[in-house]
Amino acid sequence: MLAPTRRITTQKDLEIWKQSQTFTELLTFIKVLQELVYGLTNDAEVKESSIVTKLQKLVDHIESIANRNPVQQDKNSSRFGKVEFRDFYDDVKDHSAEIITELSSTIEPQNLIELQTYLTESFGNRTRIDYGSGHELNFICFLFCLDKLGILQEADYSALILKVFTRYIAVMRHLQKEYWLEPAGSHGKWGLDDYHFLPFLFGASQLAPHPYMKPKLIHNEELVEELYTKYMYLECVQFVNVIKSNPMNGGQKLSLRMHSPMLDDILAAKSWKKIKEGMVKLYEADVLGKLPIMQHLMFGELIKCPDGIETSEVAEDEHGHVHTYDAANTWGDCCGIRLPSAYAAAESNKPRPVPFD
Repeated sequence: MLAPTRRITTQKDLEIWKQSQTFTELLTFIKVLQELVYGLTNDAEVKESSIVTKLQKLVDHIESIANRNPVQQDKNSSRFGKVEFRDFYDDVKDHSAEIITELSSTIEPQNLIELQTYLTESFGNRTRIDYGSGHELNFICFLFCLDKLGILQEADYSALILKVFTRYIAVMRHLQKEYWLEPAGSHGKWGLDDYHFLPFLFGASQLAPHPYMKPKLIHNEELVEELYTKYMYLECVQFVNVIKSNPMNGGQKLSLRMHSPMLDDILAAKSWKKIKEGMVKLYEADVLGKLPIMQHLMFGELIKCPDGIETSEVAEDEHGHVHTYDAANTWGDCCGIRLPSAYAAAESNKPRPVPFD
């Protein structure tokens, strides 16, 4: 029984991936999840099956593993990632089989190995002590595999996002704060959240039919503070508003325009419906369609590698992959320059047009 492996290493591989059935199935899964939280708040009354309850307990279990691997306080500690994260990561990996088999007794050994891989990689990189949209994608791959195995049903999808995915994001916020996880491939201030993408994609769908919450109202910090627990998009805005304070100005908050101009630009869209549609296009292009991210994705029996991508022995560097350089790949697209999370809104290239109108 073999563990899933990385297969996408070249631009040619990436083009095959983008035209593949696996790509289409994964993107369709994400689109359906987005549609099934349309207009729903995080606390909406939705059907919670036993598997949804078990998945919530799974994420709770992961948080308890973090709690038993605390950071040792040290005045001389680096402002970069805390090494105790590696103890947490190893603990999750060591107990992943036990945690997953509590979901279902019907999981075959080969499928279990694949599920373990995606679950473990959902919480960050052990070597770099960082986290980004590629790790977030691993959590979606974990859920996608459960769906392919018939353990999840479409009737579970609304609760899956509102109860399980939101809990996962909350645990990741805990890990980011506790272990000072560095942003993996942050686009600096020209990106969305330094760590996450999907809460924006799902959150825009939550807000799409809202009767009075127009996009530009995001500038109202009191409103965001009041409603961020109900809407994923607002939680992300509240998060960046807090962490993008100016460290050179006594922690004084900067405007959204100053610290996150891409988020601010998106608010010019005419409606949340436009933002909802644009987020899917942006995710397809900037996550599923980016080599520096997709070279980390692993393929197994449930998430199959597309035909035409050759198996090759590749010498990986200390980052666990092969670096590729071309005009489209700036430093911010991959491992980048190491930055403490509070300083992740660094200088980058000029912003690109975003597909919201």
